[in-house]
Amino acid sequence: MIGIISAFGAAISWTYACFIWRSHTKKYESIDINLIKNVIAFLIFLPAFFNFHILTDFKSLLILLLSGVVGIGLGDTFYIKSLQVIGTRRTLSIEALSPLLASLFGETFINENLSLRSYIGIIITSFSLFILLRQRTNLLIHNQTKSKKEKNFKIYIFPLLSVLCAVLGGLLTRIVFLEKDLSPFQTTEIRLLGAIIFLITIKNFKVNFFLKRLDNNSQKKFLLSIFLGTNLGILLQQIVFKNLPLGIGWTILSISPVISLFFATKEEGQITKVVIFFTTLLFLGLCLIIL
Repeated sequence: MIGIISAFGAAISWTYACFIWRSHTKKYESIDINLIKNVIAFLIFLPAFFNFHILTDFKSLLILLLSGVVGIGLGDTFYIKSLQVIGTRRTLSIEALSPLLASLFGETFINENLSLRSYIGIIITSFSLFILLRQRTNLLIHNQTKSKKEKNFKIYIFPLLSVLCAVLGGLLTRIVFLEKDLSPFQTTEIRLLGAIIFLITIKNFKVNFFLKRLDNNSQKKFLLSIFLGTNLGILLQQIVFKNLPLGIGWTILSISPVISLFFATKEEGQITKVVIFFTTLLFLGLCLIIL
């Protein structure tokens, strides 16, 4: 039960943070936003790192660092870039692929065999997310030319890469939890460290600390987004990976598009009956998984 509750909590905190991050993508590069948020989040959870026994858990350290590079360093950078070009709810809706991908990875690499009911629930949830993805937003307007549509199709490479990197990062973390009894705080901190090392290397150790150029209100919102989306979000995600099979955990984590509907009117127009129907169907799919 703690894994299920944590998954819902992670989805809620992550969704809210995404809307704050997107407001900054108009001015700053996605890699700069990702690096700054990870550095601050790492400092907040720093005490947890000192409780990690590097010599006895060196293999786990390397796997978690790699998980941070792939899942947070690459995954979040692609994710934030996607927020910039296609919007929050549509970016989150690409996660229609992640439950099926996570289930496939879990069964293939760590022998997590799910029940038939769970697979049916995952398929229903994924299909519902896919239909939500297909709903027209301000990005796609009726008078688009063919070339513009092709261009819009190509920009979906960012959320697709984000999904692949995130699931791979989750798989690596799940492998560590199956082998070692580490706390979610420790795994969160090590993954953040891996992401920071990777991003700061890519940036040639030149950090654009844009936070100091924001006004007080924007600074508070950005710091809140870091705590909710990075510290709390990743921590709850680690609890999910520790307590639930990868496929089931990731399916519940993927309800972010539904949560984002509460913001949809402001960002992407009125919520339609089709969206409401498939949102309901999505919850029915989740019920098959968790009940």
